[in-house]
Order: sequence, then C-alpha cells, then structure tokens
Amino acid sequence: MSTYDDELEAFRPEDRDEDASPLTEDIDEFDDDDVERAQDSDDEDDDDESDESDDDESDDEDDDDDEDDDDFDDLDDATDDEIDFVVALYREDGEPVAQEMTKQLANDLDELISQLARIPGDAGATALVSVAGEFFVICRVRGRNVQVFCSDGVAANDWPLARDVVDYLGLEVADPDDDPEPIGDLEILADQGLSEFDLVSLAGNLEEDSDVLAAQVAEKVKFGVPFGRAIDEI
Repeated sequence: MSTYDDELEAFRPEDRDEDASPLTEDIDEFDDDDVERAQDSDDEDDDDESDESDDDESDDEDDDDDEDDDDFDDLDDATDDEIDFVVALYREDGEPVAQEMTKQLANDLDELISQLARIPGDAGATALVSVAGEFFVICRVRGRNVQVFCSDGVAANDWPLARDVVDYLGLEVADPDDDPEPIGDLEILADQGLSEFDLVSLAGNLEEDSDVLAAQVAEKVKFGVPFGRAIDEI
C-alpha cells in the first residue's frame, strides 16, 4: 500500500474516537429548549420594536392634536369697529346707572369680571356686551358670585369673548354648523325682572341684531334710559 493509502486509512470513520468530536457534542447540547429560548428572545425583540413604533405613532398623534388645539384657540380679537359696546349697569343709592367701559373688555372675560368687581354698586354690577351685531353677553358680578350668559354659543367658533364664556362654563365649543343657542345662567337677571323664558325668547330673535337685543335687556331690567345715554356717547 502506498503512503497516500496509509494516510487515507488513518482517517476512516471507524477508526476515529467518538470523544474527539466536540462539534457533534455541541450540536447535541443545543436542544429544543435552547431553540424555544431563542425564539422567545426574538419575539420579545419584535414586541419591543412594536411598542416603540406604537409610542412614536402616539407621540405623533399627540403633536397633531396639540397643533389642532393651537389652531382652534387662535382667534383674532374683535376690533373696536366690530365691538358695538361694553356697558356696565349698577345702582348707586338706588338709582340706575349705566357706564361705558373700554371696548377691549369685549375680548377678555376675566378682565371684564375684574373690572366689574371694582364698581361699588349697591348690589354688584352687570355688563352688557354686544359684538358685531352677532351675539351679546351678560356678565354679572356680586362679590364672589359671578354669572355669565351668551346669546349664542356657536359664536365661540369666531369670537374670543364667546369662547371665554364657553371655557368659563366648562362646556364644549358647539359645531359651527349648529343652530344658534344661548348658553350660561338663564336666570342671571330673573331677580331684576327678566325671567328665564323672556331672556331665551329675546336671545332667540334672529331677526334683530345683538346690540338691539341687548338694549331690550337693559329696558327689561329698568335701565333703559341711562343705558340709552351711555351708548349714545360711544
């Protein structure tokens, strides 16, 4: 037999020691449990990636919602030409008084409340505000007691004061396609002679501009003459 044949004979399988096959041992030790653990690990990685993807999508949705809210709250202030009047009504020594207030209060309910609280009326003060002939707001302040009414809640889609009233009342802004509907304290002037029924009926008169309707409110609560003088001076 040649030298080549001798070498080939030395590597025949039947002559090799089984203990000398570490590769075979490693394969045998990698049993089914190891396969399951590896698969579980891959599944966990997939879940983590899925969760991260969901979180990213959620963050994107939140950002979109914030942008929508910002756009929704970005209302232009009514200009002086668009504000019909802001008039405070109160009684001094029992006599009715109507006082013109700065028009820019028609853009800020909080400041309007603050200014009304400073008026030393016998029983607090009430503001009548009309904007662009479209809606009017009644705000009454008596000490810590504050009442608000808006003749048309839908106006909150376009005007800051109406939006302030909606926010103050904790309501949702009405759909812009909804029919006009009054919101707030319907009995705000009931003790002054203007019942809930009369106030709702008056606010629902869509044939009249809001400045005319607000003047009718003043007339109903016995402030017609001083109110007329106040708006004549505007």
